[in-house]
Amino acid sequence: MTGQRGDEPVDGGPGPYSGLFGAVPDTHGYQAATPKQVTVASVIAIGLGALCLLLAGLTLTSAGDQISEVLTGSRGNTPVAVAATLVCAVVYLVPALYLRKRRPWSRYVLIAVAAIGIAGGIMSLPASLLGLAVHATLLILMLQRPTRLWFNHR
Repeated sequence: MTGQRGDEPVDGGPGPYSGLFGAVPDTHGYQAATPKQVTVASVIAIGLGALCLLLAGLTLTSAGDQISEVLTGSRGNTPVAVAATLVCAVVYLVPALYLRKRRPWSRYVLIAVAAIGIAGGIMSLPASLLGLAVHATLLILMLQRPTRLWFNHR
């Protein structure tokens, strides 16, 4: 609440010009709230991790030989395919869960995972356009200014 003039606080708290020596505070710098880029990136990574868990489950069904052949290059490698998809799920889910807790390492892990996903998507074009777009989006979200500022001002 403000006083009658509109610029002096009634409760003695900071007024509209509450920066250093009455200067206007920097509103483009540090943000206390989680930026939407971080929230969207976290949701994308959780979704990719969930898809990896789903693929691990499907590998244990009758389609396991086909999935194993796609993932490892030969049929009958179901344990290797399940292990690979579970590792993939962990690589997406763990950083996604710590991203909103403002752990800088989670941002770096997701940047690395997105870069690897982009490289893999480029190598398997045109079949991987969706995966390429998702990983490019994840990388862009992690490199944007609001995300960087939020992680740098802990």
